[in-house]
Amino acid sequence: MKESNKLPCKLGRPRTFDEEQALDRAMEVFWEKGYEGSSLPELTTAMGMNRPSLYAVFGNKETLFRKALERYQSTRMNYCDVALEKPTARAVVEALLRGAVDAQTRPDSPHGCLNVNGALACSDEAKPVRDELIARREHSETRLRDRLRQAREAGDLPADACPEQLARYVATVRQGLAVQAAAGVERAQLHTVIDIVIQSWPVGKLVQSASQ
Repeated sequence: MKESNKLPCKLGRPRTFDEEQALDRAMEVFWEKGYEGSSLPELTTAMGMNRPSLYAVFGNKETLFRKALERYQSTRMNYCDVALEKPTARAVVEALLRGAVDAQTRPDSPHGCLNVNGALACSDEAKPVRDELIARREHSETRLRDRLRQAREAGDLPADACPEQLARYVATVRQGLAVQAAAGVERAQLHTVIDIVIQSWPVGKLVQSASQ
């Protein structure tokens, strides 16, 4: 029998790739540097993959950013759903603001909010990304507005309270806290701002009678 002169095939271990881990690294780059401030070389280095692989798995930079946003929403903003289930409007707002500050000042991740940091400065070419972030912030504000309407109907807010104005007020404070967190303001200092918001929060007859 004639011996084959071919070398035997070597079965090496298949290359493992953790898509969620790579997406987390991309999320952190976008979070820290914003959409336009994040270059492809920075993204590929952080993700541990070359550019062709990035395109093959995640698509172009805009698609990657949108996927990073979804990842951020599911892993870093789960406090929002919990907050909206609180029994009173004041408890809802406090949980939203304190949850945001705690998430945005973690020592193991960039500070601030990706939804705010992502497009603080964007060119016309990045308008779709900016519009996406604006839409996400508006959706969050709408959910709070609807919850505050329920609170007013239940007597948890004064009858003359405006859920739209209160929701916009909370959204403005929340975004301001995110900017402050990104600038390096300490968590404890940001919580003192929330203390002022909660102390001045309007309450309805239902809450007043319960506290008596």
